[in-house]
Amino acid sequence: MPNNRLSDKVFLERLKANPGLRARMESLLLAVDDEKGDLREADAAEMRIIDEMRQMGREALTVWAEGQVTQRTEELTQARGIWREGKKNCDGIAPLEK
Repeated sequence: MPNNRLSDKVFLERLKANPGLRARMESLLLAVDDEKGDLREADAAEMRIIDEMRQMGREALTVWAEGQVTQRTEELTQARGIWREGKKNCDGIAPLEK
């Protein structure tokens, strides 16, 4: 495990900021603790935990991608010479004559 661990307070704040990841983490913990009592065999537990981890990975990548879009949008908005709105001044390329 990495040596740079988050404090409990910071970890909980980040989970609260990402409700989808929090739900996935809760679901994984419930599977590990077998709260429903339906994971009596190792194969069933393995499949459930693998499924939970896959879903958590998808959720994490979605959150990451949304953050990247927001960050890049802010960077481009602050860059000089870039306009997001407005009419273009160019009429385009004239069609070739036949």
